[in-house]
Amino acid sequence: MDVEAQETPLLQWKPDDYGGVKVNLTEPMTTEDFVPKLRASLVDWRNQGKKGIWLKLADGLENLIAPAKAEGFKYHHAESDYLMLVSWLSDLHNTIPANASHRIGIAAFVLNSNREVLVVQEIGGPFDGTGVWKLPTGVIKEGEGVWAGAEREVEEETGIETTFKEVLAFRESHKSFSEKRKTDIMFLCELNMKPGTFEIKKEKAEIYAAKWMPIEEYVNQPWNQEKELFRFMANICLKRSQEMEYVGFSTVRTTTSTGRESYLYCNTDHANLLNATHGPASTSTPTSR
Repeated sequence: MDVEAQETPLLQWKPDDYGGVKVNLTEPMTTEDFVPKLRASLVDWRNQGKKGIWLKLADGLENLIAPAKAEGFKYHHAESDYLMLVSWLSDLHNTIPANASHRIGIAAFVLNSNREVLVVQEIGGPFDGTGVWKLPTGVIKEGEGVWAGAEREVEEETGIETTFKEVLAFRESHKSFSEKRKTDIMFLCELNMKPGTFEIKKEKAEIYAAKWMPIEEYVNQPWNQEKELFRFMANICLKRSQEMEYVGFSTVRTTTSTGRESYLYCNTDHANLLNATHGPASTSTPTSR
């Protein structure tokens, strides 16, 4: 081992699950203190056969970026309170995953007892000034479920309280945002109105107008008829309003292998299929949200 590396204090680190290292720096540090520790740590990690190095710098530690890049680190991603840099030390193929590549959104299909669909006209964005009446849409927040985001977006934009029913369909569009590098996925969700929430109270900053529109009128808008993707989605909503035989995916609350709450989206008409076990495993009853 390098003598200098043996004598120089190392950066505090933790192993990750894939033979790599996680370093989380939160306290101020001078470059004179940081560089020798980083170099000694890199020698030590190489000697241990470590692969990917994740270097997390808290907001305020910008002075350490250039020295880290000089030692081979590259930008990975940034949040409001930190910057993440990475380095690959192994001779094996680099398996550090890329930064988040997808954005998740929802379109909300809400139908009242008069077969009228909840629609909005937006302020700003590609639909501003087009006169098109569209379903309420929005982006899922960090740590938020698709079902929860759909309920939130409808209430924020229209004041209508709903409960999630099913995912009717979803679409993906590649190279659609963030310098045309990222993929956008949108879930078309059906939601049921909660009793007593018929009156619309539109959001003022983003929504120009909101109303209940007969579903046939919504489907037959020129925009929906001329744009293939929108025609497909409008026809799915129409089919669902006419026949309950069009079955989507409901939520089943479950847990991950580590015990964290998770949701499986599937056809719950076949709950016995979910319960089926093969061998000595115990059974449990899936619970819809």
